[in-house]
Amino acid sequence: QVQLVESGGGLAQPGGSLRLSCEASVISFSFYNMAWYRQAPGKQRELVARIEMGSSTTYADSVKGRFTISRDNTKKTVSLQMSSLKPEDTAVYSCNAKLGSRDFWGQGTQVTVSS
Repeated sequence: QVQLVESGGGLAQPGGSLRLSCEASVISFSFYNMAWYRQAPGKQRELVARIEMGSSTTYADSVKGRFTISRDNTKKTVSLQMSSLKPEDTAVYSCNAKLGSRDFWGQGTQVTVSS
């Protein structure tokens, strides 16, 4: 059973920064495509950023230039550095690991951007 444990959420002011981390208990972590999704109240879950096995990255248009996703295959972690935060970034952020039909989710961490 794969476990994904997120950390690093919390409260930030507009314009501030937060760093989310996700630690995976999975064999062959380096083969997984890893991603961060978010879901705001009353909205559908959306992809924030993805980093593939070969470390190519994809970002939602709304976070391009502000967020950076990275992975450390030795530590089996994926991180999301969030800068220039906006109130509309407020959501529950969840880590996702996907390899073929294997699709795993973390429990989510709350990010609130407010003055």
